[in-house]
Amino acid sequence: MNPWLALILGLVILYFGAQALVKGGASLALRLGLTPLVIGLTVMAFGTSSPEMVVSVQAATTGNGAISIGNVVGSNICNIALILGLCALITPLTASAQVIRREVPIMIGVSVVTLLMLIDGHLARWEGALLLVGLVTYTVLTVKQARAETATEAAKEFADELGTKPAPLGVSVALVIGGLGALIAGSHFFVQGAVRLAESWGMSQVAIGLTIVAVGTSLPELATSVVAVFRKESDVAIGNVVGSNIFNVLGILGIAALVKPIDAPGLEWGDLGVMLVIAVALLPLAKSDGHVNRWEGAGLLAVYVGYTAWLLVRAGA
Repeated sequence: MNPWLALILGLVILYFGAQALVKGGASLALRLGLTPLVIGLTVMAFGTSSPEMVVSVQAATTGNGAISIGNVVGSNICNIALILGLCALITPLTASAQVIRREVPIMIGVSVVTLLMLIDGHLARWEGALLLVGLVTYTVLTVKQARAETATEAAKEFADELGTKPAPLGVSVALVIGGLGALIAGSHFFVQGAVRLAESWGMSQVAIGLTIVAVGTSLPELATSVVAVFRKESDVAIGNVVGSNIFNVLGILGIAALVKPIDAPGLEWGDLGVMLVIAVALLPLAKSDGHVNRWEGAGLLAVYVGYTAWLLVRAGA
């Protein structure tokens, strides 16, 4: 199959698979009485990160570990610089106190851990296991905190998308199972196309992972956050991105490394440094007055454009 056709076909299947998974998962979450912010930080974030997860695991198991790590690092950069930057340009974003006090510092912390683990360009099984323990701990603490608000508040937040009440249990479960199946199928085509493009262009797998794969697998986060912004749900937009970045590191790298130790030749300090700097930059932006304004959004977008241009020059594209 033509690599571009495989890439596009895989991306389309991944997108619709993620949409089904998010809708079914959010409906199940409403039944559990989770709050809007917690749904953004867990169900929505983990669901929209599912393309990164299946693509990275697929890449790791087929010996393309560089794509696996490049995908996570590139997606984390894309989520903040491109997605939040674009959302802030549409309308200034309001960060909740919980995001500023807890979630953003946790995101910065896991970014530091990632940098330290990947200094040698290798991620061992024990490091993957450690990351997964961190994910389980984070998820348990987040869900426990969810009881602070009522299920009614969550239902109001997602009324436009889910209706006044969650979908029937059978429909929700079918959406989750069907979505997961589509993600597995889509990841096969997407990784196959990305690897063949990297070979034909003479680009490293890391460069492909940091650019094409990272942006492609981040489309669900982009769609979810932009829709949330138009609905005046800044908490969901910011929570989705921050939660996705936490899950990308703890869950995706953790699972991928546990399945098979990963090597990432071609990954540079600069890539990890950009991911960490952008994560750290979000804290003062949000803390300034609880808002990320349009000028700050434009600055984030400019950083992403500059970083992508540097990647292409470095790759000789």
